[in-house]
Amino acid sequence: MVAKLHYQSDMAQVDIAKKLGVSTATISRLLNKARQAGIVRIEVVELTSPEEITADLIQRLGLKNAAVVEPPPTNVLGSLATPLAGLLQQSGLTAGSVVGIGWGRAVREVTMAGLPRLPGVLTVALNGGMQQAAAHFQINEFVRQAAELMGGMPHFLHAPYISSPMLRDAFLCDPGVQQIISLWDNLDVAIVGVGLTHTPAPAETTTATADEQALSHAAGDVLRHYVTEEGEILHWEGEEGMIAASPAQLRNTPLTIGVAATPEKAAGIIGAVRSGMINSLVTDVKTAQAILDRLMVE
Repeated sequence: MVAKLHYQSDMAQVDIAKKLGVSTATISRLLNKARQAGIVRIEVVELTSPEEITADLIQRLGLKNAAVVEPPPTNVLGSLATPLAGLLQQSGLTAGSVVGIGWGRAVREVTMAGLPRLPGVLTVALNGGMQQAAAHFQINEFVRQAAELMGGMPHFLHAPYISSPMLRDAFLCDPGVQQIISLWDNLDVAIVGVGLTHTPAPAETTTATADEQALSHAAGDVLRHYVTEEGEILHWEGEEGMIAASPAQLRNTPLTIGVAATPEKAAGIIGAVRSGMINSLVTDVKTAQAILDRLMVE
């Protein structure tokens, strides 16, 4: 009882002594006995710097590059904009370089928070448009804003993200769509989010179809290419109607940066890296630690 009052209820020893009608010295002796008996265990947590965690992530996941930040209490996703800008500036992009932009909350927030000046780069949508009204689905707006911030030229994809295979084929015959899709074979950098798929979400916050939601064993996704934690890509009925950069095109991109900051997405991030669809990562300390913790138990 004394240990609970002191360590759990945060009562001072003198207040516990008054409450129980004993001396402060008695309370001190009881607390010492509690530690000796193992009733109370005191652990000193070793703090690791973001730089050390970054190096550990790169080594353990085999990443090309990574950036881990200690985020502020609010707008965690927006805080990833600065490290993302650092990776982009180090990538050697020049006028005419092609930067692919994915969709999602993380991509939206880093775009809104700011991207570095990279005059002359081409920004291109990595997948078609969505019917959902939520802001994080408006991929062509991300492409426009990214081009404006970087001083580049936007390339929009005016086609739906998913339709029937017949309608998809019709869109792919359009010269404007063909021009955009051809850029996917020449990407220099891709910026994508990592989705969390094993938790059902309301229809207004997800693009997942009923067939996709049935993939309960998927750890995550990149542009709706589903992966297990081991990196296996899971196929689903209806994906043949999807208009999006393929896993092979992402693997062939020199720098594919995953942007994510949710510890619950650790398994999905690991799977995305192992699948080859992302080779660099921008995240926060908590998410990075969750990833490392999962890797430790394997």
